[in-house]
Amino acid sequence: MSLRYPPKPRPGDRVAVLSPSGGLPELLPLPYETGLHRLRTDFGLVPVEYPTTRRLAATPRERAADIHAAFTDPDIRAVISSIGGDDQITVLPYLDAEVLRADPKPFFGFSDNINLLAFLWDAGIVGYHGGAVMTQFGRPGAMHPTTEASLRAALFEAGDHPLAPASEYGDVDLPWDDPASFETTPPMLPCDGWTWHNAERVVEGTTWGGNLELLGWLLMANRAIPAGERLDGGVLILETSEELPRSEEVYRILRNMGERGLLRRFDAALIGRAKAWSLSHPATPDERTEYVAAQQNAFRRAFGEYAPETMLVFDVDLGHTDPQVVIPYGGTVRVDGPGRAITVTY
Repeated sequence: MSLRYPPKPRPGDRVAVLSPSGGLPELLPLPYETGLHRLRTDFGLVPVEYPTTRRLAATPRERAADIHAAFTDPDIRAVISSIGGDDQITVLPYLDAEVLRADPKPFFGFSDNINLLAFLWDAGIVGYHGGAVMTQFGRPGAMHPTTEASLRAALFEAGDHPLAPASEYGDVDLPWDDPASFETTPPMLPCDGWTWHNAERVVEGTTWGGNLELLGWLLMANRAIPAGERLDGGVLILETSEELPRSEEVYRILRNMGERGLLRRFDAALIGRAKAWSLSHPATPDERTEYVAAQQNAFRRAFGEYAPETMLVFDVDLGHTDPQVVIPYGGTVRVDGPGRAITVTY
């Protein structure tokens, strides 16, 4: 199916910065203010805050009102999330799809923001999976060049954009409440390219998916889940979060998606590079390697059982990753197996 790409902002335009999930700018201003500064100085955009942007205790109804206000303001030309969270699912009942369709705007976010991305998808509007203010724009030290280039293209450029495998990655976080963290860049490690499975053909389709744990919640609530036939021939994007779900849980969520008949709908799946370290769960290099291998095995097992013909591409930097590339959510992605190439349409 074909969704509508919203018009692009231009340098000098006003963009809404919202907290549809957690109002963490109230608690952790350093990465937030860093991200706002880069939006202004590096991207030439004018960030506009709303009543709940810096409020931890905002209700779902209040956050929905801010989303409506941003989409109905004709001077706002894009909407960017401050960060994710864990309860955006409670905001969806207060949203009016007709309000968002009246003046569709590019929405950028990932993690818990797949709730709004999935809602926009169901309303026929392309969103952008990636690019939160506190994480990508507010990265300590400097934005990663790959992330910055991808965000710049997704924000300002229409048309096809080839992705490239990352040559380095990082998943070790620096504490956001320590000013010293913002005087250095996060540590990075060398990495290999993408790993391909069933890569004998070319697939071009509409994307859907997002963070696996949150997809499980949406499926349990049966909220913002399209009818299966609308997903046929699409490209599934999947990734896991900094909560480091066990491989058994990853398999179970995928198994349940398979039992629902979802996995077989997609001709290809892009699987994000797994984050294997967090401040609350630090790990040794060997433990990180073991964790990533176990998670990839869970994906291979589930797809082998429920969608054995689906093309899989592992270690795409599309989620809780550093660097991060933006994937159009509901837009077109071409996955060229023989050419080992991925092209997104922004």
